[in-house]
Amino acid sequence: MLDTVASIETREIPDGMRAPIDALARVARNLSFTIRRGALGQSLGHEVGENTDGDTQKALDVLADEAFAKALTGTGVRWYASEERDAVEPLDVDGRFVIAIDPLDGSSNIDVNVSIGTIFSIYEAKANAQASVLRPASEQIAAGYVIYGPQSQMMLTFGSGVQQYVLDPESDVFRLVDAAKTIPDGSSEFAINASNYRHWSKPIRAYIDDCLAGIDGPRGKNFNMRWVASLVAETHRILSRGGIFLYPSDDRSGYERGRLRMVYECAPIAFLIEQAGGAATDSCDPIMGMTASELHARTPFVFGTREKVARVTAYNDLPDQEVSALFGARGLFRA
Repeated sequence: MLDTVASIETREIPDGMRAPIDALARVARNLSFTIRRGALGQSLGHEVGENTDGDTQKALDVLADEAFAKALTGTGVRWYASEERDAVEPLDVDGRFVIAIDPLDGSSNIDVNVSIGTIFSIYEAKANAQASVLRPASEQIAAGYVIYGPQSQMMLTFGSGVQQYVLDPESDVFRLVDAAKTIPDGSSEFAINASNYRHWSKPIRAYIDDCLAGIDGPRGKNFNMRWVASLVAETHRILSRGGIFLYPSDDRSGYERGRLRMVYECAPIAFLIEQAGGAATDSCDPIMGMTASELHARTPFVFGTREKVARVTAYNDLPDQEVSALFGARGLFRA
């Protein structure tokens, strides 16, 4: 791995956060290098166990988690909460921040060379570890993700818009390319795992049915469906092109609250999406107003352009007879 110090341009980063952000960027840059080497380096995609939620851990999951925890030590981070760990762990006893992190999102895609990423969220630390993490998503002071793809990029927010950085392959530094990234309007794309259609609630099925009906349905236009199975990749596409992402709850055992984690995935992505001009809900209520009930709590997740997310909420408010008829006219959307 690379071991030089400089990792990100810092002129747009608040002074107090430069050390932890630089540490996150440094590890992300090194992970990008490791991922690019693939089979030329160590094996990254083999299974090494399960995390606390019973999800399979890949070798790169563990490598990334250990690298972030080590790099963040000594940067003012008091508490470290990782998707790969059972509990919130201390780093710097007098630190100011708590970081919640999904060290490697989309690890099932490692062996097929599809984009994967890192998601993180930053709060002001409290004396109690659990209280530092189990709090309203609106109390985040920073959030971001790194996507490891054809270009490695970082998206960051400190609550005043979204900054976009690209990893320069010549200098190995994340360089700012857009200080005010926003979600484009007008996209006709939606992302959902359609194989679970039979398990969804009626409002979600109705929303997708109307999209699939295309120009002949109540929406009166054609749509394209996307599904990458990597939250970072889905988010990056929406920030780049617009659209909507849906991972709803369904009636399967273990999916009653969806599968995405509130603390490590949904809260930071919701913060970014709202700062870019979009919206994020659990299909009904805003994610930013929610608090996780436990460290690894899950939540349904719908995000994208405001109009599209609002429409999903409206489908949930329709009377049952309005959502039952296949491709029928929906009461809230007539005329």
